[in-house]
Amino acid sequence: MTLQTRPLGSIGMEVIGLDPGQPIDTATAAELQALWYQAGVLLFRGMGTSAEALLDLSRCFGELEPHPIEQIRMPDYPELIELTNRDGPKGPVYAYDGVPTYGRIPWHTDLAFQPVPNAGALLNMVHRAEQGGMTAWLDTTSAYESLSDDLKQRLDGLEARFEFCADLGRMRFRNPGGTRVGTSAAKFPDYPALARPIVARHPQTGNVVMNVCPLNIQGIVGMDQAQGDALINELIDAVVQPQFIYEHDWGTNDIVLWDNYRMMHAAAGHPLDVLRIARRSTLRGNAVMGRVLETAEIAA
Repeated sequence: MTLQTRPLGSIGMEVIGLDPGQPIDTATAAELQALWYQAGVLLFRGMGTSAEALLDLSRCFGELEPHPIEQIRMPDYPELIELTNRDGPKGPVYAYDGVPTYGRIPWHTDLAFQPVPNAGALLNMVHRAEQGGMTAWLDTTSAYESLSDDLKQRLDGLEARFEFCADLGRMRFRNPGGTRVGTSAAKFPDYPALARPIVARHPQTGNVVMNVCPLNIQGIVGMDQAQGDALINELIDAVVQPQFIYEHDWGTNDIVLWDNYRMMHAAAGHPLDVLRIARRSTLRGNAVMGRVLETAEIAA
C-alpha cells in the first residue's frame, strides 16, 4: 500500500492512499505511526463510517481503552463512543446569543485532570452538521518553540493545577460565556485536583509539549493567585495563535487522529436542532503526566 501525504496548513498532515476496504499490513501500520508522531494530527478523508474500519485503523496506533463516561459508549463496540444529539442531548447545552448550542468544548487536552492521560484519539464523522460542528487542533510543541526565552525560563519547573470542569461556568480562563440551559444526563466520575508540569517531554518522541488546557487549568501550584493568573493569561495569549492551529470543516466519512500529549483541541459546537453524529476511539496512555494534589497544596 503506497501512502502519500500533504500538509493541512501550518500544522498537521493529510494521508492519501489508504484503502478502507483493505487490511492494514504491519509495514503500513508502522509508517502510519511514524507519520502520526511527526505531524501530531493526521486526516484520512473518505474512510467511511464503519465501526469495524475505525477500530482497525485505531489499533495501528496503540492499545484502545474505553471512555470513562459509560453512557456514551456504543453497546456493541465498548471501545468506541458516539457523540451525537440524536435522540436528545447527552451532555450540557449552552445558549450563545440566544441559540441553544450542543457540543461546544473550549481548548483542552483529554483527561488533563488525570495522572495518566490518553495518548490520542480518532474521530470519525458519521453525519456532518449542516451548520457549525468544526473541530480545531493546536500544536503545543510548535507553540513552545515560538515562546520568548524569558517566558520559557519562567515556566521551567512550574506545575499547573487542573480540575475537571463538567460545567463551563467553572472555567477561569478564556471562558466563552453562554448560559447553561437544561440539565445533562451524563454522569461524571469524581476527579481530584491534579498538578501537571506546564512544560514536559513527550513520552515517545522526547519533544517538548505544554500542558496549558484553558478548559481545566485553575492556577499555578505554590504561586500567588494574581501572579499565577497573570502568567497563565500571558501563556495562553502566546500559545493560542492561528499559526499553530488547524480547524477542520468535516465531511461525512472523514477520520482525524491526534496526539493528545502534544495537541490541544476545541469543538465549535452546533445548534441543538442540527444533527451531528461522530464516533471516537481512545488510545490508552502509559505515561504519568501529573500527580494528585494534597489538600494543603490546593488551599495554598
